[in-house]
Amino acid sequence: MVWWKRGAAGVAGALCIVALAAVVLLAASFGGGSGYTVRAIFDDAGNLIPGEDVTIDGVKAGTVGEVVPTPNAKAAVTLKIDNPGFQDFRADATCTIKIQSLIGEKNVDCLPTLPRPVGTPLPPPLPVIPKGHEGAGQRLMTVEHTSSPVDVDLLQDITRLPERQRLTIILNELGAGLAGRGPDLNAAIRRADPALRELNRVVTILASENEVLNRLAVQGDEALAPLAKVKERISDFIVKSNVVATATANHRGAVEENLKLLPVFLRELGPAMQRLGALSEQITPTATYLGIAAPGINKTFENIGPFSASTTKFFESLGENSKTLGPALVAAQPFFKHFQTLGASAKPFADNAAALTTSVRETGGIERLVDSIFNGAGATNGYNALGHFLRGMVVVAATCLSYAVVPAPGCNARFSSGSSSTKSKTASTASTTDLVMKRTLAVLHGATPAEAIARFPGVVLPGSGGYPTPAEGSTGSPGATQPVGGTSGGTTYYAPSSSESPGASGLLLNYLLGN
Repeated sequence: MVWWKRGAAGVAGALCIVALAAVVLLAASFGGGSGYTVRAIFDDAGNLIPGEDVTIDGVKAGTVGEVVPTPNAKAAVTLKIDNPGFQDFRADATCTIKIQSLIGEKNVDCLPTLPRPVGTPLPPPLPVIPKGHEGAGQRLMTVEHTSSPVDVDLLQDITRLPERQRLTIILNELGAGLAGRGPDLNAAIRRADPALRELNRVVTILASENEVLNRLAVQGDEALAPLAKVKERISDFIVKSNVVATATANHRGAVEENLKLLPVFLRELGPAMQRLGALSEQITPTATYLGIAAPGINKTFENIGPFSASTTKFFESLGENSKTLGPALVAAQPFFKHFQTLGASAKPFADNAAALTTSVRETGGIERLVDSIFNGAGATNGYNALGHFLRGMVVVAATCLSYAVVPAPGCNARFSSGSSSTKSKTASTASTTDLVMKRTLAVLHGATPAEAIARFPGVVLPGSGGYPTPAEGSTGSPGATQPVGGTSGGTTYYAPSSSESPGASGLLLNYLLGN
C-alpha cells in the first residue's frame, strides 16, 4: 500500500513537470507568452547569434532570439524585448545591426518610434502576425524598416588576397546574377547604409515641402532686405550685447537671485495682468472717444498759452480794482445790514407776490391779459389792402361829437395843425370837405368813384383837403403819383398826377390817411 502511494505521487509529479514543459513550449511558440517579441526582417544577419543584446539608445531592452532564413532569401531575427518601458514598437520603428566589440560581436539597435513634436499623434503599433503563419503572435517589422550595414573589417578584407580575387569574381558575375533585379539591388544598397535611408527620408520631406521652402526663401529675402540696410546698427547691437553680457557676467550673483525670484514674480503677475486686461477692455471706448477728441484737446492746449498771457493783464486790473473796491465794500457793510433787514421785512410780500405770479402763470392770466390788449387794439383799429385805418376814436368833450363847419371853442383837436392862413380858409372849404366826405362814404358803401361823383356833383377847390395844389403836394417829377408832405408836420397827403383824374379814389385814400 505504501509503495502504491509513493508510485502514485511520483506519477503525479511527472505529469506536472510534463504539463509545465508543455506550457513553456506553447508560450515560446507564441512569442514568449506575456513577453513582447518583435520579428524583424533583415537583408543580411551574418555573424548575428542568439543571445546578443537588443539596445535602444544604448540601453539594453532585450536579447536576440532565433535567427532563421525566410523563403525570399532574407533573415528573420526574433527580438525579445524584456524591458517593459520599451514594449511599444510603432509602425515607424527601425532596427539596425551594429558591431558591439572588436572581436566582431554584433547587436541590434532599435528605435521604437521616430521623434516628433509634442502633441503629435503616434502611429499605430506594429501589426501582429496572425495564426497559421510563421512567427504567429509576434510583432512584424518589415525589411523596409531595417538595415544591415557592411562591416568595416569586411571593407578592409577586400584589399587582401584571396578576398580581392573573390570580389573580382563577384563583380564580374554581378551582372548575370542580378539581371532583372535592379530595384531589389537599389533597395538593398539603401537599407545597407542607414545614412542613405535617412538622407532619402530628409530629401522626401523637403520635396513635399518645396512650396513652403520657396515661400520661406522669398520671405526670408524680404525680411533680410531691411536688415541689410541697417547692418551697421545690427553690428553695433551685437557689440553692445557683448558689453551687456560682460556686465551681466560680472553681476551673475544678482542675476541668479533675480532668476530665482522670477517664478514667484510671474505667479503674482498673472492676476495683475488679468485685471489689466479687463481694464483695457473697459477703457477701450474711452480711449476711442479720446482719440476722436484729441485734435480739439490739442487745440485747447495750444490756446492755453496765449489765453494765460491775456489773463495776466486781467488779473493785474482786477488787483488794481480790488484796491479801490475793498474800501468801498467795507464802507457798504452798514448798507448791507439795512438791506438784510429790508429783505427780512419784504419776505412776506415776496412770498405773496410769488404765489400771485405763480397762480397767474398757472391759470393763464398773463395770456388772457395779452389777448385782451390785442383784441381791444383790434376793435379800435383795422387793416385792409390799403393799409391801417382807424375804426373809432375817443372824444373827450360831448360838444365835439357832431360835425361842424366852424370849429367850436375847445374842439380844436385835428390831424393837422394848420397855420393862420389855413384857419382863415376854413369857412370857404367847409362845403368842399362835406362833398369829399359824402363821396368817400358812398365809395365805402360799394359805389364806384364815377357813381359817387355823379351822385354828389360839385367842384373840389384846390388846397381844400381833397386835392392839394401842385405847389403843396408835388415833390417828384411831373406825372408821377407819390405821397407828399403837407403844410403841417406829421400830415401826409395824396396828390394825383396830371395823367390821373381827381376821382373818388383819391378822396378815399386821403380820408384813410386822416386828412
